[in-house]
Amino acid sequence: MFIKMKTMYLGITSGFLMASMLFGSENAPGVTDKEIKVGNTIPYSGPVSSYGAIGINCKAFFEKVNSEGGVNGRKIVFISKDDAYSPQKTLEQTRRLVEEENVMCIFGSLGTPTSTAIRPYLNEMKVPQVFVMSGASKWNDPQAFPWTIGWQPTYHLEGKAYGLYILKNYPKAKVGVLYQNDDYGKDYLNGLKDGLGDKADAMIVKVETYNVTDPSIDSQILNLKSSGADIFIDITTSKFSVQAIKKKSELDWKAVHFLNNVSANIEVVFRPAGIDHTKGIITALYMKSVSDPKWRDTPEVKEYFAFMKKYNPKAKASDYNNYYAYTITQTFVALLKQCGDNLTRENVMKQAAHLDMQLPLLIPGIKVQTSPTDYAPIKRMMLVKFNGESFDDLGFAD
Repeated sequence: MFIKMKTMYLGITSGFLMASMLFGSENAPGVTDKEIKVGNTIPYSGPVSSYGAIGINCKAFFEKVNSEGGVNGRKIVFISKDDAYSPQKTLEQTRRLVEEENVMCIFGSLGTPTSTAIRPYLNEMKVPQVFVMSGASKWNDPQAFPWTIGWQPTYHLEGKAYGLYILKNYPKAKVGVLYQNDDYGKDYLNGLKDGLGDKADAMIVKVETYNVTDPSIDSQILNLKSSGADIFIDITTSKFSVQAIKKKSELDWKAVHFLNNVSANIEVVFRPAGIDHTKGIITALYMKSVSDPKWRDTPEVKEYFAFMKKYNPKAKASDYNNYYAYTITQTFVALLKQCGDNLTRENVMKQAAHLDMQLPLLIPGIKVQTSPTDYAPIKRMMLVKFNGESFDDLGFAD
């Protein structure tokens, strides 16, 4: 009897295995016939709470998608948790999302130190960490971390572009650098040094750092000016970028100002710092600045403003955080559509490694492309200079 039962059990098990091989495994946790649960962590509070606008607009975009019938008939349930930009809190919230909320994946975790804290856990659990909201180079490591993929151009790529531009246009410059003392800041610095090549040690005359919990960076700006630097590389998040621009102006420091892309935000950084103080800032863009006169009347930018008016009317549509959220969420929705009805976690990552798409708000000539050996979706940037109203193109960085 026992042998017969065991044989029957093995037969049933074999049948399940055969069915699984023929028809694919069951969909991921959080996926039903009617919905897809998606998790996210973002700093709605704490030192970089201005980035909370991104989470709010991601949710608004999902509302738009749901109102139009969802993705392949399924509504997106977006569960976004506040991590206050604290790596420990990010891990706690992520574990809740995976183990209690049963989300299919983590989409758009924001920040380099915070996303680094959850990467080992998500890879061990085989939960997709899709389109990390950070430009750290480390997200492009499919061999060591196959369940993690970035989205935006890397900080290293951008830093290198600044170095190459300085080498070509200011070959005798003295360079002063301010950077956030973590992986995000170090990535930019390493890229800058790569761009400057064997002249890096001679050209970089002063390097200053700050921590995200610091109240002020005034003393660092004073030290950089005192070094005699005539080029200022500003690798800061928005709060400190405003401080840097204001202090630089107050000290009448005439150095050419390079500001990293993450803070090249007219509404959140340039206006609070004083538009007159921001003229001449050089940065690198990969998305159209929606408030720029040269893009404002294009169909895709008009469509974006119409979306904002309908789904997130209280927010500033011209805030970079909002059109960043719009574009990265568009990418994620396109990925889900590409998965079809095969919504296993394995297929999500397989499709994430086979992207080739144009997106409306990316600068022409820049697209999203990945492969199983290349987890860096956006690989080009345009160097630009702010003229007080819009950005003048200085050419592609590559």
